[in-house]
Amino acid sequence: MAEASSQARKVWAPWNEPGAKPFVRIEGVTKKFGSFVAVDNISLDIYEREFYSLLGPSGCGKTTLLRMLAGFEMPSTGRIIIDGEDMSTVPPHKRPVNMMFQSYALFPHMTVEQNIAFGLKQDHLPKADIAERVERMINLVQLNKFAKRKPEQLSGGQKQRVALARSLAKKPKILLLDEPLGALDKKLREETQFELMNIQEKLGVTFIIVTHDQEEAMTVSSRIAVMNHGCVEQVATPSEIYEYPNSRLVAQFIGDVNIMESRIAEVLPDRARLNVVGIDAPVQTGRSVNAAPGEIAWVAIRPEKMVVSLTPPADTSVNCLSGVVWDIGYLGKLSVFHVRLEDKSIVTVAQTNRKRETERTITWEDKVYVTWSPDAAVVLLA
Repeated sequence: MAEASSQARKVWAPWNEPGAKPFVRIEGVTKKFGSFVAVDNISLDIYEREFYSLLGPSGCGKTTLLRMLAGFEMPSTGRIIIDGEDMSTVPPHKRPVNMMFQSYALFPHMTVEQNIAFGLKQDHLPKADIAERVERMINLVQLNKFAKRKPEQLSGGQKQRVALARSLAKKPKILLLDEPLGALDKKLREETQFELMNIQEKLGVTFIIVTHDQEEAMTVSSRIAVMNHGCVEQVATPSEIYEYPNSRLVAQFIGDVNIMESRIAEVLPDRARLNVVGIDAPVQTGRSVNAAPGEIAWVAIRPEKMVVSLTPPADTSVNCLSGVVWDIGYLGKLSVFHVRLEDKSIVTVAQTNRKRETERTITWEDKVYVTWSPDAAVVLLA
């Protein structure tokens, strides 16, 4: 079990402070390979000590952007500034960054100690300094018992920690991580996410991670940049991305969501009313929207924010759908219900299994009612 920190963690959000200076500035960066645009005019500010995620599907440009930060690729246009220095003419080995690859790239003929020490020897550090730093890194990643072993004698999680220690041994100002946990099984990946967070917090190094795993990005990140087709769709904290996505694309990529095409009926200072297209179901939100009556919009509601019941609520005139249970998934801590509505569309409802039950109270083909609070609905205009 991981040890709890002795100090309470404080709210840390330098991106909200007017005087805070970005540690990494990506200014109008575009990268083309022939006629193909891999990264399209991206501008980002990343602050010192951030754990920053570049999240998106395969081919969205996130790894290309990471490689430009490392210096393995050069921008076609735009520039990258790290700690106030333009990196345009700085080669990879002179940048204050190190990169941890998905494959780990450990030397099979070297021990754990030798793998960690390799880069330090290349830099011609004194032997005493190398020994001290290697010992510190081995202690940091808790591999003391495995220092004399070679990679083939290690598990996947142990190899991952060796690669991390080797990347951190040279004391980079920024560590770039390219899908670092992709080779681990689910349980080990979840455990390692928290190890990464603790190590990053102890060292105060800026971490920039590339991943396509939404849960991983949500767990480790101070902020997330959601990418698609070489562009950045939204930059925000994990909770902001999840609770207030700025588009259908972001809402659908981050977690599960029900999205219903609707028409704006009324806009007030503190709320809005819409009608779901196809079933004419009224929806009321807990916030106003910047749209006019008659416009098409999309109502997004997370499955866990909905409630499914066999009995109708006291008020069925708003935020209430009726349908038939089409499918059920039992996931242990959750039960997932697929409810088929009058227009044949499906909504997904996730409910926590708080009680140990041998028989389902709601089963296939039952007529049910799906409800939610006004605050659960987010209106998306794009």
